[in-house]
Amino acid sequence: MPPVQEIRRSSSGRVLWKNLRPVPAGWRSGPVPVCDLAVDGERIAWLGSASQAPAGFQDVPQHDLGGALVTPGLIDCHTHLIHGGQRADEFALRLEGASYEEIARQGGGIVSSVRATRAADEDTLFRQALTRLDALRAEGVTAIEIKSGYGLDLETERKMLRVARRLGQARPVTVRTTFLGAHALPPEYAGRADDYIDLVCGTLLPTLHDEGLVDAVDVFCEGIGFSLAQSERVLRSATQRGLPVKMHAEQLSLLGGTALAARYGALSADHLEWLDEAGVRTMRQAGMVAVLLPGAYYFLRETRVPPVDLLRRHGVPMAVATDCNPGTSPTASLLLMMNMACTLFRLTVAEALDGVTRHAADALGDAGVSGRLAVGHPADFVVWEIDSPAELAYWMALPRCRFAVRQGRIVFQSGR
Repeated sequence: MPPVQEIRRSSSGRVLWKNLRPVPAGWRSGPVPVCDLAVDGERIAWLGSASQAPAGFQDVPQHDLGGALVTPGLIDCHTHLIHGGQRADEFALRLEGASYEEIARQGGGIVSSVRATRAADEDTLFRQALTRLDALRAEGVTAIEIKSGYGLDLETERKMLRVARRLGQARPVTVRTTFLGAHALPPEYAGRADDYIDLVCGTLLPTLHDEGLVDAVDVFCEGIGFSLAQSERVLRSATQRGLPVKMHAEQLSLLGGTALAARYGALSADHLEWLDEAGVRTMRQAGMVAVLLPGAYYFLRETRVPPVDLLRRHGVPMAVATDCNPGTSPTASLLLMMNMACTLFRLTVAEALDGVTRHAADALGDAGVSGRLAVGHPADFVVWEIDSPAELAYWMALPRCRFAVRQGRIVFQSGR
């Protein structure tokens, strides 16, 4: 395999990748057949038998992958990648018996990250987040969602979203931003949650949207977050501006946030440990994605598992994401989340792989990110140093990415 600088493209942007094994959606077990893949510019032009390559690809640069397994580029569809500080002391408190809710009500939790993020300048946040992003890219991640929500005022929410945009310019990765101003109640609004929602809907969201910093809107609907009525105000404000919505829902209790999100055509509901069958049916009817976050489940030592069997039974697509954040899921390994989704939530390998590719793409709602190896779709794919697709969920955070391609160009190559 030649190094990155020797990978050639024709003047027309056409490349033929030969002798690869593309893992099909829903792979269960058994061998994956070898084929060739043609790229024209930024998109897949053909995928099939080597003897049937389309006209116009006979004399273009060809690169033999030696039978390597190939998947779509991985997608991390739920992260809080940008934040100041860390919360290791809270981790120690939980090990001594304090609950997540108790820590939050004592001024810890999200609010402690708010203080650290407000205190950090933009360049510091950028450097710290870039380290986490590069760790994800080394595992084959080609697209990522990044939320705000550790600012809770205009200046810091803007700072976070500006950093997210910078990350997408500094690295060849697709970055989708989500405004999560309704993440927690800032200390200056203690006891005045409705007034804070006035600020979110009347100032923060419209200003940041007008500045081109917001791709979607999220809200934390929970007892320690925001009520159904307050959450609905945020969703209504977002949809009035034509922005897609999603929701942190049913993580710590069953409030009915998922049903509320469905009424507003949400892309996804995320966490879902307390989701009931009525909520699952609502998600199916609304075409929503269930985003499972096993890192938070593991780190908080939760015991209530999301209703995976119900989601399967009703045909709700399940995505898997890192939930990378300093308080409840301090990880930048999507491959580890695949392993945890299988071991803790009992997903199959096929479900976990679909969860970080096509279903994660659907949770982003971005036509430029498909999570699929198919003609006409973006040429975003990963070449792996593994023998079986099962190894993607088998190894625990052991990167096996040989190289990653985004929009037809190699954007990461392992140093191995």
